[in-house]
Amino acid sequence: MATTAQKLGPKYQVTIPKPVRDALGLKVGDLVETTISRAGAVIRPVVLVPKKLDLKKQLEESEAAVKAGRVLGPFKTAGAAMKAVNAYARRTHRTVHR
Repeated sequence: MATTAQKLGPKYQVTIPKPVRDALGLKVGDLVETTISRAGAVIRPVVLVPKKLDLKKQLEESEAAVKAGRVLGPFKTAGAAMKAVNAYARRTHRTVHR
């Protein structure tokens, strides 16, 4: 993986080089997520999921899920809810971002 050095601008902005933008498929106006770790900063594109506008259909789907037993909870605390969600994610091999 090639790396490039960038100069920090007067407004603390950095330009993402064209080869990196192309590799990530970034376009003007796209959202990116920046994560800081001991190794440095990681920038990745954010994919937004469109909102469901049909609230009646969404409610019907939710009620069907409850009747089918595809629910977690009820929970007494937010911590208990997160513990259950993370356990579910581990069982189904999904990543939960906090």
